Amino acid sequence: MKLLSDIRVLDLGTFITAPHAAMLLGELGADVIKVERPGGGDPFRWYTDGLSSPIFQAHNRNKRSVTLDFSRPEGLAVLDRLVGVSDVLLINVRPGVAEKLGVDAGRLMALNPRLVYCSITGFGPDGPYAKRPAYDTVGLAMSGLLSRLHNSDDPRLPGPSMSDTVTGMTMCMGVLAALLERTGSGKGRLVETSMLEATLAFSVDPMIYYLVNGAEQPYYQRGSASQAYVLRCADGQRICLHMSTPDKFWRALARAIDRSDLAERYPDRESRSRAYEEIARELARVFAQKDRATWMALLERHDVPFAPELSMAEVAEDPQVRHLGVLNAIHHEGIGDVRGINRPLRFDGDNRSGFRGTPKLGQHTREVLAELGYSDAQIDAMRGQGIC
Repeated sequence: MKLLSDIRVLDLGTFITAPHAAMLLGELGADVIKVERPGGGDPFRWYTDGLSSPIFQAHNRNKRSVTLDFSRPEGLAVLDRLVGVSDVLLINVRPGVAEKLGVDAGRLMALNPRLVYCSITGFGPDGPYAKRPAYDTVGLAMSGLLSRLHNSDDPRLPGPSMSDTVTGMTMCMGVLAALLERTGSGKGRLVETSMLEATLAFSVDPMIYYLVNGAEQPYYQRGSASQAYVLRCADGQRICLHMSTPDKFWRALARAIDRSDLAERYPDRESRSRAYEEIARELARVFAQKDRATWMALLERHDVPFAPELSMAEVAEDPQVRHLGVLNAIHHEGIGDVRGINRPLRFDGDNRSGFRGTPKLGQHTREVLAELGYSDAQIDAMRGQGIC
């Protein structure tokens, strides 16, 4: 089901933020054209034969790849023709770079007043930090989110790219709003976001806590308020609990672990929140006495909110994940079947979004340029000059 089948998106981005936003639009059915430099393309392409690394596959499904050197006048002229027949353009560069390349909002929106021009930066279009380079960890740190996730002296950082992907998701939301408005106004919009702003909006809980209370949210405050725990079982595997605020789940846990004394000692959320560390230590001792499978059966029987902590390999084979059809497989020429993730949205029950695999570098250049009216001879001439 391609809800955006009549929308064409130009992805001029590299790395994650803009490509991720473009990929999300592609999963909704948009025709996404990834415009890359001849020879190298997106830096996340790690292989010289144009195949794609896992990180490239993660953010570039459902796209067509066109190689085009738009830093040259001949290439910029081709890009202008693409802009003229497109609905959305996404770019993630520092302020001032788009103007130097001739792909700034003012010029391109003059060519196509219906264009939704989307600019992603690290810190916003101006201000004291605007010209600084920014990648995922920079956004995490500046937004305050990293302070909620990492409090040890270990200089290593775990986890996926969070600031990057949240920024891409935020921009996708902005694109959809601008396209909806355009149905009535007939005019495009300049849509902007930054890694700083998008990640800060994602970190809304601790920020609002500070704004309301004038103090930093305690590091484990969310866990204590939600009665959330990560516990290691006798077999070394971990299990997660999240009782939230209803007392019934706490009482159910006490029954599941045969510890009615805990329900009597901590009868309400306030008492449990105050004793969070004490309860955590007690639960750690209890759960260390049985293996995870045993605890899972008991918790499910008593209707306690829980989940095993799964590895990525376990997630891929999990019965619920398989039942929902979360993953897909798309044939990639030169690689074979490549597994990916279907969109997390269902429309009339349909979540399928494996329309295209990740493209080889320049795989669709001739196809797209032909759609613009260029002849084979013209395309061959531009290729000979290194323009496409």
